[in-house]
Amino acid sequence: MRALGIDPVHDTRQTFDGLLSAMSRPGTVHTVATPADHAVVTTLVDHEVTLATDDGSLRGALSDQGRLDTAPRDEADIVHAREHAGWDIRECKRGSLVEPSDGATVVYRVDTLDDDATGATVTLSGPGVDGTAALSVGLPESELSAIATAQADYPRGVDVIFTTADRVAALPRSVQLEVA
Repeated sequence: MRALGIDPVHDTRQTFDGLLSAMSRPGTVHTVATPADHAVVTTLVDHEVTLATDDGSLRGALSDQGRLDTAPRDEADIVHAREHAGWDIRECKRGSLVEPSDGATVVYRVDTLDDDATGATVTLSGPGVDGTAALSVGLPESELSAIATAQADYPRGVDVIFTTADRVAALPRSVQLEVA
């Protein structure tokens, strides 16, 4: 992953730790390796996980490592979206009642991400959230509403990871979302 500027040992370990914290404490922001979207995808993808991305450098680096198995967005395990997706997240696979873990993980690259609720805001409640938490994300409210709809059928749904240059926050399918 050095082709992407990511150390395959140190940076993926730091990113995994950040992802673990973000998923277990939804709505909190954590620092990871840069660029965060590439670090997250390379940490999650292996030869058994399918990926949908339009990022040529990411595809090339994963292919060179023998770790790239692509799939269309509606069938992929990991979907990488730079900024506003331009497609409907509700079309991503959401798993089933028997296998909810078959739902996709969508990794967004956004410009802004704060847990101080200054922009388009998502209010979270549920497992891992003490009462409620607010997360400000650099996406249009319509995209945040689509995410809420894609997650409204728990245990089915999608897991969402937001990234900036060096930070991550997560919205696991288990949380309830309100868009403000």
